[in-house]
Amino acid sequence: MKIQITNGRIIDPANGLDLIGSVYIEDGVILSVGKAVAGFKPQHLIDATDQWVCPGLIDLSARFGDHAQQGLASIASESIAAASAGVTTVCCPPDTSPVIDTPAVVELINQRAARSGKTRIFTIGALTHGLAGDRLAEMYSLQQAGCVAVSNANRPVASNEILRRAFEYAASTNLTVFIQAEDHTLRNQGVINEGAFSTRLGLPPIPETAETVAVSTALLLAEQTGVRAHFCRLSTARAVNMIARAKQSGLPVTADVDICHLYLTEQDVDGYNVNCHLSPPLRRLEDQQALIQGLIDGTIDAVVSDHYPLSEDAKVAPFNLTRPGASTIEMLLPLMLDMVTRKQLSTLQALEKVTSNPARILDQNLGSLGVGCLADLIVIDPNQSWTVNRQNLRSAGKNTPFDGWELMGKITHTLLKGQTVYPALE
Repeated sequence: MKIQITNGRIIDPANGLDLIGSVYIEDGVILSVGKAVAGFKPQHLIDATDQWVCPGLIDLSARFGDHAQQGLASIASESIAAASAGVTTVCCPPDTSPVIDTPAVVELINQRAARSGKTRIFTIGALTHGLAGDRLAEMYSLQQAGCVAVSNANRPVASNEILRRAFEYAASTNLTVFIQAEDHTLRNQGVINEGAFSTRLGLPPIPETAETVAVSTALLLAEQTGVRAHFCRLSTARAVNMIARAKQSGLPVTADVDICHLYLTEQDVDGYNVNCHLSPPLRRLEDQQALIQGLIDGTIDAVVSDHYPLSEDAKVAPFNLTRPGASTIEMLLPLMLDMVTRKQLSTLQALEKVTSNPARILDQNLGSLGVGCLADLIVIDPNQSWTVNRQNLRSAGKNTPFDGWELMGKITHTLLKGQTVYPALE
């Protein structure tokens, strides 16, 4: 299939491109960007006048449902949501059911992703068997099966000795460890950031040290073992500062933040808003400002949706009995564009956080419009406004804290390996 996308504003952070022109695609690969190809006769023409042409988004954390069960969300439903949001690649954390701790589970997810065909799914393997935290998983086998990293998700590891051995094993196989830094003893059944709001609402608190103590421990062990460490979903200013110092000292560490923590704070929990029950919890305004500054100065490398579709029942209970998580993948791009409108980030900065930087963290040749790269790309109408209506989300999960928000920017086309996956072709 030969495809030509014409007259678009081509924005590609990986190659520093921001120009008006055409993109030429043949057999799922980018043939040329900005320069005409002699004799090229497209079989499909996309007019991108007044629109942006960018690499497809790469989301380092999105849950697509419990793959072995007939639950609310599934790879099929959430892949459609991802495609409509311009997300062409997602990373699936290992806390699925069953846990991603054997090659068989990796194969199961790969089969279901291939059947859907709407988005590329990378699996993150379990750091320990069953995520129980006491025995190391067979990381080499998981790597051979296709896992791009390993993690214990948000489950505790039994001891720092086991964590050290896990880092050593991962380092020996050249696997990056994704770390959701939280000391579960300090969390102690908490559900909201510790402070005045937790006291006023009478909810069990989570101190910032639940994150910072875990970050400190992981950094020390990473320094000792030489493992590549990626810190997931930072939420506190002190943790951002710790990562900044680690980078300055030359440690091979990277970090991300989820989109909710860039726009919401503990104040949004007021009134016991269950859709703002997240893990990690929403923090103070000062923490939010530090996270944004971390994006600006490069301390934080990527932004993730941390998409977690849940059933209505999961959010219908007293706040501390509800499940944490939000359906957010469809808001990821518009909210990143909003940061450009607010002049917090440049257009190239905002897009690199969800394209080329995640690709670099994964060590994958994606997130780029370079010649010879796979044609994973999106066409965006940056001037189209829309209002988030939870009932109209394509995701099976309607649990979003952004219901009613007016946003700018809509995907008009999503291509995966040169195939149009959104809008669906008749």
